[in-house]
Amino acid sequence: MIEDIAEEWTVRESTRPFQGRVTGVCSDEVLMPDGSYARRDYQTHPGSVAVLALDEHQRVLLVRQYRHPVRRRLWELPAGLLDVPGENPLHAAQRELFEEAYCKAGRWQVLVDLYTSPGGSDEALRIFLATELAEAQGERFAADGEELEIETARVPVAELLQGVLAGELHNPTLVTGTLALHAALTGKGLDQLRPAEAPWPARPFDLP
Repeated sequence: MIEDIAEEWTVRESTRPFQGRVTGVCSDEVLMPDGSYARRDYQTHPGSVAVLALDEHQRVLLVRQYRHPVRRRLWELPAGLLDVPGENPLHAAQRELFEEAYCKAGRWQVLVDLYTSPGGSDEALRIFLATELAEAQGERFAADGEELEIETARVPVAELLQGVLAGELHNPTLVTGTLALHAALTGKGLDQLRPAEAPWPARPFDLP
């Protein structure tokens, strides 16, 4: 079985030329195997969670919103930042499902973990699978910014898979989640997935 391993090369100097409200830029001088040093600039990121919510008809709950850097309105999974210090990733995912889709789930599992762009960012993403869906209760979240025009839809898994392979869907979280779900459904089934509180070395957390 193959797996990624943790490793840390020597850093001679590290600076932060930019720090925004959530993300920043780190510039490191890293020791290379030949003894030279090379500068590596990358985005620092608190991490993210996303939710692939699957209903009893094998449809996935999607949201669509405008993404300014790519000048497109993209179909995506409900998702958000791990920007609350010490928050459990599962609790963050449950919050995002409520806020973006006014939905709750009775069963949660880890679908897949990944680094979104490891050559240029340290962002780690955990995608949860949420099933046994129901409408949420309580006051709806007050949206702002891009979320003021958010749309929702429930799309069959087969249609999503077709859209991914046809190059019609581009959000990396949706693409990864769709392919991982398809692999699970056509493999050993959803029971093979890890529990919602499974360890996450990229973003360690304490159980409540």
